[in-house]
Amino acid sequence: MAYAEGHETEHAWERLAPGVLRRRLPGWDETVGAVAGADGVLMVDTGPSAADGAALAGEAAALLGAPVTRVVVTHPHFDHVLGLGALPAAEAYGAAGLGALLADPAGRAEVAASAEEYGVPGERARADAAALARPWREVRGELALDLGGGREVLLADLGPAHSGHDVVVVVRGPVPVVFCGDLVEESGEPQAGEDAHPARWPAALDRLLALGGPQALYVPGHGAVVDAAFVRAQRAALARGFAAPG
Repeated sequence: MAYAEGHETEHAWERLAPGVLRRRLPGWDETVGAVAGADGVLMVDTGPSAADGAALAGEAAALLGAPVTRVVVTHPHFDHVLGLGALPAAEAYGAAGLGALLADPAGRAEVAASAEEYGVPGERARADAAALARPWREVRGELALDLGGGREVLLADLGPAHSGHDVVVVVRGPVPVVFCGDLVEESGEPQAGEDAHPARWPAALDRLLALGGPQALYVPGHGAVVDAAFVRAQRAALARGFAAPG
């Protein structure tokens, strides 16, 4: 899929619960989420460039009436992380080890090279990747966040699985909303690149289902919102296709 600068306005934000939004981006169909709190908006992933990240953060702030003050990066693939450079003042959260990965010039170069392989101009990809060397709050196990106004979210480190550093976001409520990153994909088959750990992926989905429960809305990294039955079926398919014998 070729890179196109910016994002298209016809891809609308969806309301999943009061104060909980998500948007599917054109191109790679990746998801960006936004969760309102009393003291600001928590954004889940940031799109494939700083230009996208700035525009998406502005839209989320306008829709939810508060600026983006926190960002959770579900995993360090370029289409989910490179927009972070547009939000230098936001508190950034990621899986244990993510900060060290992106503090390393080689780690940032790998993110930029992946973006370039998919058609992102190399100079832009490298500039956006440079901004990923920043302070990170790393999630080790689980981390509960109180966003104020009665809004609670749980961050859980489920990696390595789809990548070496997978975090999910569980928004508490009568119907929980779970931002799954690319641990779950609806618009295509789950992708296992060089940094994937396929044998661990089914167990990560077992934990994901335990965190969200049977009534939750599961928001995949790519594609339409799904239910627990879809996640269970994808887990079974991954166990058959990816998991190491024994």
